[in-house]
Amino acid sequence: MNLTVIENRKIPIIKIEGKMLGGPETKDFYSLLQQMIMEQNKNVVVDLSGVKYVNSSGIGMLVRGFTTIKEAGGEMKLASLPSKVKGVLSISKLHSVFDIKNTADEAVGSF
Repeated sequence: MNLTVIENRKIPIIKIEGKMLGGPETKDFYSLLQQMIMEQNKNVVVDLSGVKYVNSSGIGMLVRGFTTIKEAGGEMKLASLPSKVKGVLSISKLHSVFDIKNTADEAVGSF
């Protein structure tokens, strides 16, 4: 799993590419979120367009990230979900928890 951060209208966008399987890479994701919170960037978009595969640990990473940002007084939105990720979120009923947008630009504009 690779993480890239870009900014759009002062909103950080974390682009995730590869396989979201949990494991050591999740520490990088949480570290990024903590850094953003410390920098007062509490509204975050997670762009999942590059995700090839996700398992329950990968979904758990998103849930924990969502909770971390929410507890800091911010909001985390998901964008550009591949059909496989949409399916997992739908089956787990988490599609009703996350604010999901079609594109990262749409997510940024919704803040």
